[in-house]
Amino acid sequence: MKKKVLSVGQCVPDDGALKNYLTTHFDVEFTRSPNKEDALAKIRTQPFDLITVNRKLDEDYTDGMEVIKSIQSDPDINTTPVMLVTNYPESQDEAVAAGAEYGFGKLEYNKPEVLERLKKYLG
Repeated sequence: MKKKVLSVGQCVPDDGALKNYLTTHFDVEFTRSPNKEDALAKIRTQPFDLITVNRKLDEDYTDGMEVIKSIQSDPDINTTPVMLVTNYPESQDEAVAAGAEYGFGKLEYNKPEVLERLKKYLG
């Protein structure tokens, strides 16, 4: 059975790269969301196995932490694992402190530990 991933705030090229990476390694259905409001609406109406949030949303450069905090503060949707997509370790630490799982950066697609981290939710 396909796992469902919601990708929030990526630009088109990065979204394509993320989709390619995930579909190459896992049997996933990939859904895109441009902003916080759209993402929250989708999360409330369909189940996802993993939500990935860009550090800065491409649409308006909103801080992705705002999306994570909104998800984590809502008991109706905060059971879905969320990962921040960033190469900055300090941003990953901030996301984890807000309730997210430790994510990954776009420059880390070739690292085996990223696949292991994702396998927990998509394998």
